[in-house]
Parts: sequence; C-alpha cells; structure tokens
Amino acid sequence: MTTMTDTSPREFKMPDVGEGLTEAEILKWYVQPGDTVTDGQIVCEVETAKAAVELPIPYDGVVRALHFPEGTTVDVGTSIIAVDVAGGAAPAADEAAPAQPAAGPEPVAKPEPAAAPAAKKPEGRKPVLVGYGVAESSTKRRPRKGVPAAAAPAEDTLYGASALQGAQGELNGHGQHGSTVARPLAKPPVRKLAKDLGVDLATITPSGPDGIITREDVHAAVAPPAAPEPVAQAPTAPAAPAASVPAPAPVASYDGARETRVPIKGVRKATAAAMVGSAFTAPHVTEFVTVDVTRTMKLVEELKQDKELAGLRVNPLLLIAKALLVAIRRHPEINASWDEAAQEIVVKHYVNLGIAAATPRGLIVPNIKDAHAKTLPQLAESLGELVSTAKEGRTSPAAMQGGTVTITNVGVFGIDTGTPILNPGESAILAVGSIKLQPWVHKGKVKPRQVTTLALSFDHRLVDGELGSKVLADVAAILEQPKRLITWA
Repeated sequence: MTTMTDTSPREFKMPDVGEGLTEAEILKWYVQPGDTVTDGQIVCEVETAKAAVELPIPYDGVVRALHFPEGTTVDVGTSIIAVDVAGGAAPAADEAAPAQPAAGPEPVAKPEPAAAPAAKKPEGRKPVLVGYGVAESSTKRRPRKGVPAAAAPAEDTLYGASALQGAQGELNGHGQHGSTVARPLAKPPVRKLAKDLGVDLATITPSGPDGIITREDVHAAVAPPAAPEPVAQAPTAPAAPAASVPAPAPVASYDGARETRVPIKGVRKATAAAMVGSAFTAPHVTEFVTVDVTRTMKLVEELKQDKELAGLRVNPLLLIAKALLVAIRRHPEINASWDEAAQEIVVKHYVNLGIAAATPRGLIVPNIKDAHAKTLPQLAESLGELVSTAKEGRTSPAAMQGGTVTITNVGVFGIDTGTPILNPGESAILAVGSIKLQPWVHKGKVKPRQVTTLALSFDHRLVDGELGSKVLADVAAILEQPKRLITWA
C-alpha cells in the first residue's frame, strides 16, 4: 500500500471576533503566498465595528493564496487565506470538497473523528479574540431543495464553524445550534436583512450558487408585484421592467475633483449607529456648571513630584475621574441602567469608567473595569494604559463592553463645553471643557483663576433632575476644593 501525504489547502475563514459581528475589513497582511506559518502566528489585522484585532492562524503550513487584498470588507465565514498543510496534520473535517467515489473508505472514516480534534484544540490553545470553531467542522454544503435528506451533511452550517453558528443564530433570530433540520442557506448579513424586512427565508427560492439565498433574493421577496394589466397587454414587453424593480437606484454622480466620498464602515459605522440609537432611545438632559479649579491644578503639579506616582500619567483628567467616582459613591443611584424588557432600573454596585478616546479609526469608549475600587496610583496606571492602547489602535472589544458612566474630555481640543450623548446602555456622561485663566471673583476680588465648565448628560428615565444636579455639584465641589477627595471618601 502506498502512503499518501495530505497536502490539500486549508481554508481559514473570517471569524466573528466580537459578539455577533457580520463583517470585518482586512487592514494589513503580515504574510504573503509562499511564507511558512505556524499554529498561533498572526497573519493579518482586521477592523470590525468595534476595534482592530489581529488574527492568528490555527495550524502549520505554507501560505498558498490570500483571497482578498488589504482594504477589503469581508463577511464573517468567508475564506480569506489558503494554507497548504503538509503531512497528516490537516483534520479531514476542514476539507471543502465532498467525498470522491474513488476513495470510498476514507470519506466514511473522516467525518467521524473530526469531532475529537475540535474538542481537543481549545484545551491546548485558548484564543482571546478569535473563535477557532471556524476550521474544525465540515464545510460541506447542503444540497438544493428536493435532494433527499440522507444526502445532506449531518451538521447544519454554511461555514462549518460551530463558533459562528451561535452568532448566526442571534442574527437570524432562530437561536438554534447544530440542527439537523434543513434550513435555507444564507450568510449572516443576508439573514439579518431578511429578519429586518420580515421575510421568511424558507419562502424564498435561492438564486446563488449551491442554493444560497442572496440579498437580491430577499429584496425581490418584498418588492411589490408587477401590475397585471401590462402583462396581459404585452406579455413580453413588461418582463424586463418587472425584473428591474428590486434593483437599487443608480448612485448620483459627483465631482471627484471637488468632493471626496469616504465609505462608512468599521468603528465609525458602529459609532454612528450607536449614537443615533442612544439619542432617540434615552431622553437626554444636560446640566452645566463653571468652576474654579485652581487648587486642583496646583495639586496636579504636586502629585507629579510624588514618588508614589513616578512614571505614571498624572494630569487633570486623573483627578476629575477620581472626583466623579467619589460623587458616584455619594449618590450610587446614578450608576444604573434601564432594562426595557423587564421594566426595571438596574443599579450597579461597581463602576466601569469609560473614557472617550478619539482615534484615527473614529471615536471609541474603552472603560476601566472596577474603577471604584482603585487607588489613585492604580487609577493613573489604568488611564495611561487605556489611552496608549487606544492611540495604537489595539483596544479590544472586551475593553469597550460593560461601561456604566463615561468621561469625555473635549477640553483637549480647546472647547469650553458641549452636550455629550450617552454611551449606549449607560446612565451618565461627563464632558470636561478646556481649563484656562479667566477673571474670577476670589475672596472678594477679581483675580485670574484656572476655570473650566463641566457638562453632565444623563438618562432622564432613571436619573431625575435632583440626582443629576447633586452629582454634578459634587464633582464641581471636589475640583474646587480637592481636599474633599479625603474628607468625602
């Protein structure tokens, strides 16, 4: 018997690196065709609607092809790189082609042990940002309608990714995982489109390859039917107009020399959607207060010389954050969220303090977990790490989840104040204006003092005017007399 070496390419598919995300943009490739890769090696960087993350390859081999160039937005579950895996290391479950008649014994044996490698791999390697169920289950697709059920693969998945099934289930509203009942084939974005339009995928006749339902199929399902009169008068003439009804309208022309169009995608697209949702869901109230922060600015300079804070980022934002945390401790009801489904106000006994950060990819709001329990040096260290990570574009999706209140420092741009929009799911956001010398009445005389304006926006469903006013007044009082950080803490 001749020993055969399996050199078939392994297809690494775009994973869902967040929570139910449907697409990601390839920012940079770190490998090229012909390069050797090893299990866990970073092969590319992608940007999702939440952050930029690096993707490691889950096996050893040689890169055969990169399926998409940099700058391309790819749907989750789409193969992005092919790798030739030498030897017998490649699990049979990752082969995309159906069983060949000439190799009868092998296809029968291959699907059975596929589950074992899939269960063992996560034990040895626990990826943080990427789910590797992508390459561990069968990628064989179900046949078109009318083919006997016995001919269909046992696993109900389009991409052969158990980790992606959960995300797809959330998007299409079914919540089923690994069902053996045949379901219409469609990619996650198409399932979401169908759900938004109220279309049952089971009623659509697919036009895509291998019986996959396309976006055009979904749009055609909701398009108004052609008028019967033209059909009766001229059966052949109205056929073309009827077919063109679902087609999108042509994009208006524009002067490329005088205008630039920037695609809305990634972090900026997610931020836009979140801000619109927040603005039209939570009734915003914004209150303002102008305060003399001269003593706080002096304390900042003194802390910079403190050995306990050597090497840490010490600036006015550090003391403003500490002041807000003390105010929340005095008025814990403001640290809450609104549960629409249960019709309850959820008061949080922890503070995940969000810090709005402007990055080249758009605005993001990572948060400091359990900021309420940190000492001043620990808070300074966390702020420094948060800012530097955001500037490098390495903020993880987990760092932007679970926030309770946020601070946005518009003063760094020379702005006096603003009316900030709540980060979705949070109760309040504090905007800090620029700190500058202004004439101020101090001890009965007009003197130049360091002055700033604070603005607090809050969700009026769960924070009434009295509570919001008390919190803002406490922050201002602490910044005016920073010794209250001791007496009130």
